[in-house]
Amino acid sequence: MRNQNHQELVQKVTMYLDNELSENAERALLQEIKSNPAYLKILSQEKSFRDFIKSKIHRRKPSPALIQSIKEKIRISPAEPL
Repeated sequence: MRNQNHQELVQKVTMYLDNELSENAERALLQEIKSNPAYLKILSQEKSFRDFIKSKIHRRKPSPALIQSIKEKIRISPAEPL
C-alpha cells in the first residue's frame, strides 16, 4: 500500500510540474508537501531531475525539408466528412 501512495504522490508531483492539476488539487498537494518533509524531498528531486534534463539535452530543430513535407501532407489529406 505504501508503494501505491508513493506512486500516487509522484504522479501528482509530475502533474503539478506540468501544470496539469486543477487549482484545488494544486492547493491540496502544496498543503500535503508543507506538512510532510518527505513529500518536499520528492518534489525537489523531480524538479532537479527535470532541470538536469533540460540543461543537458538539446533538441535538434527539424530540417526545413521535414517541415515542408509535413505541410504538404496536411494539404493533400482529404477533409473528413462531418
